[in-house]
Amino acid sequence: MFVKEQRKRNGLTQLDLARMAGVGYRFVRELESGKKTLRLDKVNQVLLMFGCELGVVRSNDA
Repeated sequence: MFVKEQRKRNGLTQLDLARMAGVGYRFVRELESGKKTLRLDKVNQVLLMFGCELGVVRSNDA
């Protein structure tokens, strides 16, 4: 998964990332394990640590 790869590439533990992003350690664990129901605002808090964010993208099927 992207977050785990980026975290490791930057030499961070899950706890380091949680503290730096301002989210809980459990949240980072759940994000990296692929939990299907997570708060988007918190996901973006973590992703911003790596210069990314989630957003709406128009599907080709629309």
